[in-house]
Amino acid sequence: MASSLTSTTATATAAAAVARPAARRRLAVRASATSLRLAGRPLRVAVVGGGPAGGAAAETLAKGGVETILIERKLDNCKPCGGAIPLCMVDEFALPLDLIDRRVTKMKMISPSNVAVDIGRTLAPDEYIGMVRREVLDAYLRSRAAAAGADVVNGLFLKFDAPQEPNGPYRIHYNHYEGVKGEKGEKRTIEVDAVVGADGANSRVAKGMGAGDYEYAIAFQERVRISEDKMDYYRERAEMYVGDDVSPDFYGWVFPKCDHVAVGTGTVTHKADIKKFQAATRLRARDKIEGGKIIRVEAHPIPEHPRPKRVSDRVTLVGDAAGYVTKCSGEGIYFAAKSGRMCAEAIVEGSANGTRLIDESDLRKYLEKFDKMYWPTYKVLDVLQKVFYRSNAAREAFVEMCADEYVQKMTFDSYLYKRVVPGNPLDDIRLAINTIGSLVRASALRREMNKITL
Repeated sequence: MASSLTSTTATATAAAAVARPAARRRLAVRASATSLRLAGRPLRVAVVGGGPAGGAAAETLAKGGVETILIERKLDNCKPCGGAIPLCMVDEFALPLDLIDRRVTKMKMISPSNVAVDIGRTLAPDEYIGMVRREVLDAYLRSRAAAAGADVVNGLFLKFDAPQEPNGPYRIHYNHYEGVKGEKGEKRTIEVDAVVGADGANSRVAKGMGAGDYEYAIAFQERVRISEDKMDYYRERAEMYVGDDVSPDFYGWVFPKCDHVAVGTGTVTHKADIKKFQAATRLRARDKIEGGKIIRVEAHPIPEHPRPKRVSDRVTLVGDAAGYVTKCSGEGIYFAAKSGRMCAEAIVEGSANGTRLIDESDLRKYLEKFDKMYWPTYKVLDVLQKVFYRSNAAREAFVEMCADEYVQKMTFDSYLYKRVVPGNPLDDIRLAINTIGSLVRASALRREMNKITL
């Protein structure tokens, strides 16, 4: 679910105030005069995990003169992910347009009582939210990393051994599968100077560096092939459902793909009931997916906040392994790729294009830069989730607020371009008043609902 569309329906002023510019900058290579110069070879880095974070990191490292080994076990991986990417990612990561299955310009946010609000009226003719399949996007980014010079290995990372002496190598243990018979693979070991953990929510790299645990959601998704006439309805449309029936703390979705729709939901607090919530999501969308054939079922953990530790010596985390998925929205694809690239840029810079050994301070520069740009976004969406997902009455208020065109414009601009969008002070005041009014009505509605329940 790494990127979803509810971020386009969050409180616009708050979301816009925390977005940051995402333009690439030319690397200024500055290595420490005291860092160890590598003799006769370039810096060697292992990137564990071949999703958007790992692919973006490996490509940037290889282009920067670093010997790069990318280890990924499932080269045909299909993560259960809504697959929405912001428009800025297409240009920023030079994604070919044929990688995008659908250009979503029409969205429906559907309340617990099935009140539907159309979202997207403020989009310009050339603006859209891209829908991708993760198996296609991930494979493309890995292939680009390989073209840049990275060694892409079909292998299962097992563990790493820390250096036994200062400036010593990390020993990477993994099962190698390419050209090897049998399911267990062939045990191999390589030595590297640094490790980038891009191996998802169940990161073994994170475990090895003692990064600590975090809360996580379970995302459950079914890919459903529906008739052509029903698929036509979803040609440029996505749907989001909120309510205790589809998730007590998240939302359900129907997102269009090339020849099918992805129907899913997620939860942090009631993981054991995920199949019940999925059934409720299908029930809510039944008229539009009726007669469809389930062609794939997927489930995966999704982090809810960054890990307590993301850097240790010459080991660091990016993407889901670091916990870079926003609450309320579940957006993660862009932040994964962005963190992978920023981490790699810090390594290239700190190593003077692979000629010197890096240390922890080089990796911390990536963290400082990433947090400065995006940490407020995570905090604001955390607040939004706590305010608007706490009850069905609050969700009704949330959907009501989404009908406001000012909310839509400000939030879409912030989501699509990941930049600060200045608001109109008078409209900001009106929005604040309307938001308070929606919450007051929600509180009153909840009290009445409680009376009925009693």
